[in-house]
Amino acid sequence: MSAAGAPGAKAAAPLLQVRSLVKHFPLKKDVFGRGGGVVRAVDGVSFDVARGETLGVVGESGCGKSTTARLLMHLIEPGAGEIVFDGAVVGSAALPLKTYRRQVQMVFQDSYASLNPRLTIEDSIAFAPQVHGTPAREAVERARDLLSRVGLEPQRFAERYPHELSGGQRQRVNIARALALQPRVIILDEAVSALDKSVEAQVLNLLLDLKDEFGLTYLFISHDLNVVRYVSDRVMVMYLGQVVELGRGEALFEAPLHPYTRALLSSIPTMDPDRRTERPPLAGDPPNPINPPSGCRFHTRCAMAQAACSSKVPTLGTGPAAAHPVACLMYEAGSGHGAAPKVAA
Repeated sequence: MSAAGAPGAKAAAPLLQVRSLVKHFPLKKDVFGRGGGVVRAVDGVSFDVARGETLGVVGESGCGKSTTARLLMHLIEPGAGEIVFDGAVVGSAALPLKTYRRQVQMVFQDSYASLNPRLTIEDSIAFAPQVHGTPAREAVERARDLLSRVGLEPQRFAERYPHELSGGQRQRVNIARALALQPRVIILDEAVSALDKSVEAQVLNLLLDLKDEFGLTYLFISHDLNVVRYVSDRVMVMYLGQVVELGRGEALFEAPLHPYTRALLSSIPTMDPDRRTERPPLAGDPPNPINPPSGCRFHTRCAMAQAACSSKVPTLGTGPAAAHPVACLMYEAGSGHGAAPKVAA
């Protein structure tokens, strides 16, 4: 665990701050004027990432994880909200996008589509440093050094093309390319999900070693809850474009608060025959993001839902502990839910 994630660590200003981030994708109307509206992919997401920590992000497909990652990289423009990096607003005069992207890099899920098939591995890694002003010879030397650091011998792999490598080798190349600009933050969007388990373990251990060696901060997005538990200092749970729970890794896995988080964790496969799941932890598909439910967005699938849940929007930060905020009316005093704390007289 990083110093930032250690209990009792001295509070410091977060390296990355996200405030009320919004991205709605407009839909076209058909020839008869029907349809339209917007897909609420990310709808008011706020969180912080401390220096040196790994923040895991989990949730069902379509919850907004990957869209959030792309918004952080400004690969797509946010509709509203603010991203602050090391005290400066991203995109402002104090922190232009080119300067920001030199410090924040991303590793994508599809290791093959992420690489230019016409460039050798060496050229792919050296390209970004040259764009940012590094002399060609120095950029090539850096590329070869990074290949060695990710476990690919430069003499064997530098002149190869992406189609000549396996999936695990290509992902190592993508990690080396992300490191080429000497960033401070790396966003990993399902970076190991397409790998078989033996290669996945190697890449995960490589990521942890590189994090310590280069003093990196990770935003780690994954469907695999066991992997998230292994690498993360804190975990953020998303549902239908919003954050529903945020807490320290072990605390969230051992004592989840939100009913959705409990359902997610109960879906983790187990080899223990005494812990077999007799019925599905969660029924039905997520609601349509074009027209999400009123009140708590999870209330249509929640076994703990009451009348208040369909009308009142829960506030993130109403959990029993300040370090473990949760957006659920059961923890919000005076919310109208039967399990909620009573308002002090």
